[in-house]
This record gives sequence, C-alpha cells and structure tokens, in this order.
Amino acid sequence: MTPIPSPRSKRRARIEIIPLIDIIFFLLATFVMVSLSMVKNRGITVNLPAAATGARQEQAESSTISIKADGALFFDKQPVDAAQLDVALRQLLAQQRDPRVFINGDAEAGFGKAIAVLDEVRKLGITKVAIETISQKQTQ
Repeated sequence: MTPIPSPRSKRRARIEIIPLIDIIFFLLATFVMVSLSMVKNRGITVNLPAAATGARQEQAESSTISIKADGALFFDKQPVDAAQLDVALRQLLAQQRDPRVFINGDAEAGFGKAIAVLDEVRKLGITKVAIETISQKQTQ
C-alpha cells in the first residue's frame, strides 16, 4: 500500500530568535546612546568663550541667564530687560531656598554686561553662580 501524503508539511514553522536578539540589542544600544547625549539646556544657543580651566558642573535644578552678542538678556530662554531680570531673580529666590544660577554669554558679548548680570545675581544673595564656558580641547 502506498502511503498517503499528509496535508501537513513535515517542516514546522519556527521563529529564529538570534536575529530577533540582535535587533533588540541594537535598539537598546541606540536608545542608550541617544538618551545619554540629551542635555537639558535652559539657556539660548550662544557662542560660548573657551577656557582651559573650566570644569563641568551639575545643572539640575538651576536657572540660566544668557547674554547674546548684541547685549540682549534671556532668563531661562525668556527675553528680559534689567528690571525684569531683577523680578525673575527675586521670584527664583522666593521659590528655592538655595538657587543655582548659570550665566552663559556669547564670546562677543560685552564684558561689562556680564559683570552687571553677575553683580545683580550676587546683590540678591544668590551665591551659587557659575559662568559657562567650553573647553579649549573642544575648540581645537
């Protein structure tokens, strides 16, 4: 008697797990690299001056005052004038017990404007103040 072929194939479908694992690891590595490169920047984009002795500081829970080349002031990306800056700093001082302020300015901004902003911050009693720069290694 002749065997009757089965409607089922002798080969069963199977999921190849090795390529699936490769894809998952690739996606995981991509996610990690992208998330590590994300830096929360509170200031506007300016051409920072270079400094050899600059050290990286934690910017969590801080505010940023930016000075553009034309002298325009920004407090956490919001345009302000000198009077509005004073009000914003007073509100910051009322909201946080020990606020941190970063001052970043364009390399072409006037030094007098930067000192005026620094003086305004210190007059209100904010002692944790830093001036942002880029490393000279990054400029070479």
